[in-house]
Amino acid sequence: MNLFDPIEKIKGIGEKTAEKFNKTGIYNANDLLHYFPRSYSVMPEISRISALKESAHNGIAVVDVTVLGAPNVFRKSGRSFLSFYAGDTTGRIRVYIFGMPYLKKNFPQGRHVILKGNVTKRGSELMMSQPKVLSKEDYECLKGKINAVYPVNRDLPGSVVEKAVHAVLPLTYDLKDYLPEETKKSERLIAVSEAIYKMHMPDSMEDVYSARKRLAFDEFFLFFSRMHFLKNGTEKETSEYSFKDDGAVDRFIGKLPYELTGAQSRALSDIERDITSGYAANRLIQGDVGSGKTVIAFAAALAAVSNGYQALIMAPTEVLAAQHYKDIVQMTEAYSLPFRPGLLTGSLKASEKKKVKAGLASGDINLIIGTHALIQDDVEFKKLALVVTDEQHRFGVGQRMKAVTKGSSPHTFVMSATPIPRTLGLILYGDMDVSVIDELPGDRIERKNAVVDPTYRQKAYQMIVKHVRDGEQAYIICPMVESNDEDAFFDLQQSGNPGAETILQNVTDYTEELKEKLPSDIRIEALHGRMKPKEKNEIMERFAAHETDVLVSTTVVEVGVNVPNATIMLIENAERFGLSALHQLRGRIGRGSKQSYCIFMTGAPMNDMSKHSKERLNVLKTTNDGFKIAEEDLKLRGPGDFFGLRQSGLPYFKIADIYEDAELLKRTRSVLEHILNDDPEALNDLKEALKQKEDLSFTDFHGICL
Repeated sequence: MNLFDPIEKIKGIGEKTAEKFNKTGIYNANDLLHYFPRSYSVMPEISRISALKESAHNGIAVVDVTVLGAPNVFRKSGRSFLSFYAGDTTGRIRVYIFGMPYLKKNFPQGRHVILKGNVTKRGSELMMSQPKVLSKEDYECLKGKINAVYPVNRDLPGSVVEKAVHAVLPLTYDLKDYLPEETKKSERLIAVSEAIYKMHMPDSMEDVYSARKRLAFDEFFLFFSRMHFLKNGTEKETSEYSFKDDGAVDRFIGKLPYELTGAQSRALSDIERDITSGYAANRLIQGDVGSGKTVIAFAAALAAVSNGYQALIMAPTEVLAAQHYKDIVQMTEAYSLPFRPGLLTGSLKASEKKKVKAGLASGDINLIIGTHALIQDDVEFKKLALVVTDEQHRFGVGQRMKAVTKGSSPHTFVMSATPIPRTLGLILYGDMDVSVIDELPGDRIERKNAVVDPTYRQKAYQMIVKHVRDGEQAYIICPMVESNDEDAFFDLQQSGNPGAETILQNVTDYTEELKEKLPSDIRIEALHGRMKPKEKNEIMERFAAHETDVLVSTTVVEVGVNVPNATIMLIENAERFGLSALHQLRGRIGRGSKQSYCIFMTGAPMNDMSKHSKERLNVLKTTNDGFKIAEEDLKLRGPGDFFGLRQSGLPYFKIADIYEDAELLKRTRSVLEHILNDDPEALNDLKEALKQKEDLSFTDFHGICL
């Protein structure tokens, strides 16, 4: 078997199982090698049930028990559950298994089993969910060892993934290294083959750290290589679109029902200087959440349209694109603007897409707002002079450049609400001019923030009910979609205190429980990334129209519609997120004239939280300044922060994190420059691969090192 053989060649993987792997993005052995564990766990000692009852902590446990009664199968919220009681001489525990009623026969009354699963308490009852059955030999073999915990779903359990990964691990030796030996030595990097092997089979946490460092380096190296080889140099290129100032932008700004902040005015002046310079602009507009970047983008688009050209605004989600389109239509009507706007997204009907594309080609549409659908090959423009990419960190370099190629060296502006420390910004955006909008509109009331533990949950619910009945709305953020997304809840060193592990709240179960706990007149809906775009759009539109009072969601709302009426956000398991990601989330509230409140709730009692976690969350409590938070996030990052959820809010990378790996980021760019200075042809294979596939993935990158 070789790296690019389909996974059907792995013993035990048939056509149906292969289809399940394919849905997860795994098609060949190389993909499987790059399907890295989401965390690591240590097999705990066997616990007596009485000790678990007395313990103040929830989390993964192992019990040696006997099945006390025949299992019961029932359904709740459209899902099947298998439940039975098991016990030892000190007490009993109720065991739940989701979605596998056929396992009933495996747990006859009187069977003796060793179970490893997540233990929680409800009142006086002890419960274990999704246990793994271990033989005595298995337990003794695994006790105290570090085990990889893979991302799983209903169709693809962790045991299946683990078995398949182990089958292809010998292929790591086929990976050849692109780095010279002296570079690996000077940068203290292990070989790429060793790194991939150790990510799956570490003997210690030191193995994981060294493996992750090498893989993070490779991601940064690919990023900078792509920037180097694909950069089209628009910042130095003469533009055929030199705009004349006809006063249209000033008249538009003068009609707005508010005054621009000083920072907005400076950014607009930067843009006006760019587009009248005779050179193609290439500028980043960086501003905190709610700082007013969108109106600056509209003003730039107006400058293009009033000069007889077309403008494009690309948003990362259909929800946000629809919001921008709605806003520009209203402004066009209210202020008699010369826009002839159009909307192009993936979920439009084929006939609607055809009509919009015809309008772009003919010039009838002079401002198009949309998503990735804008960069399809069959989308053509008559005179595209300006491209604005909103929330640019969510698009790859190749995607942004493809938008630019829709015109003849158009002016390019990218916007980001993700506050990046200036030191890192210079590295990531060294080829761009930067404007920073570091002021919030004067009519905004500063958010009030609180950091609390689960004992405050009932008070938080009461607060939500009170504000909802006063006509306001609330968000509740959970880190997971479903409880069985998590094969294990013990993430080594995640909290800095492995003994105080928390239970992750999940959207589906949480929503059902919330409907039972809150009064029936409170309208509650759930939203998560696994939903189809149309369904997500409809849910967000209902929330924006105040047809829903409380929206329970994952971080999919981080970039969402503007709902000024939303004044409360409760974030569960707040310690699991990076500071900048939390700040992005709370940017969904406080966008109106009413006082807003953000409640950061930890997953464990405050006394059980590590000092490090408390310090991090306290930063959010004391400041609403995204740039200060970004700097503090950089300072407070620790070696264990890469476990669990995405931390930075910057999904450029699968393994690397620009905050935690800031020094490595700087070194990687230096290494690339050194390699190319020594031998300009050293990376020709990578250069050719990027020409063939601009969005070359991390997995592909290692594959071309053969």
